[in-house]
Amino acid sequence: MENQPSDRMPAAENPEDLARRVEREQRAMLRQREDDLGDSLAPFRVGSVPYLNAVPLTRGLEDQVLFVTPAKLAEMLRRDELEAALVSVTEVLFNDRYDVLDGIAVASLGEVKSVFLAHRRPLVEVQQVFCDTASLTSVNLLRILLAEQGLRPEFKPLASYEAAAMPDFALLIGDPALDFLHASRPHEIWDLGAAWYELTGLPFVYAVWALRRGIDNQRLRRQLREAKDFGMETLDYIIQSRSDYDYDFRKDYLGWHIHYHLCAEEKRGLAKFAQLLRKHGLGPVFEPQFVS
Repeated sequence: MENQPSDRMPAAENPEDLARRVEREQRAMLRQREDDLGDSLAPFRVGSVPYLNAVPLTRGLEDQVLFVTPAKLAEMLRRDELEAALVSVTEVLFNDRYDVLDGIAVASLGEVKSVFLAHRRPLVEVQQVFCDTASLTSVNLLRILLAEQGLRPEFKPLASYEAAAMPDFALLIGDPALDFLHASRPHEIWDLGAAWYELTGLPFVYAVWALRRGIDNQRLRRQLREAKDFGMETLDYIIQSRSDYDYDFRKDYLGWHIHYHLCAEEKRGLAKFAQLLRKHGLGPVFEPQFVS
């Protein structure tokens, strides 16, 4: 007699087996996504900043991206040594030679944590501000925020991030700013993201993907969007797997203080920033050209 197909349903997985199977499938999916992005950028040359806040935007592309400071990225873009870079937003406002990849930014709505003025004396006493030489957008944001209070100090380059040698007024950005934030210090912190929100009620956009204008980069734009989507989908993994600072700080910083979309409100904030740059004589300022 021939064997008859069984009508019985397969045995249900217990919760532990189900969780392990789901985890295996998720790991396999992540590996496949990483493999798909693995060799996608060539022949395009792409740069980004070596800061924690930009990590989700290059997910899966890390081995193909050059990581240097905002100021260095801007220099390389101007020399046509890169086709795309995650640059300080002033680079695209002050130079009418780039397109901006729509929908993606490094932004905050309020306190940002990694862009601030460290000060030992009251703001009204500021005469000189020493600035991280990597900074482009943040120094202009600080100029605006102080000028709106009638304060116009002299700006000089910061020689050292050593806490013991930190001057009375210092503009710090990125991971070095976070290091200083976590250190013992006599300085108070004036968070520029919070100050901007208090002034305008709008998000502030710190960085965008700037693309060299006039070249065929449709495939590059698609890959950068896919990397950002991958980063957002695996943000919990990024937060858990990094070793920067502590878990709770990474979770708040990447999941709350920083956001990565460039939508209508962010563009309103960008337009307000451009308006205030012009108002305080920090131009000429060009309208950003967005591409999808």
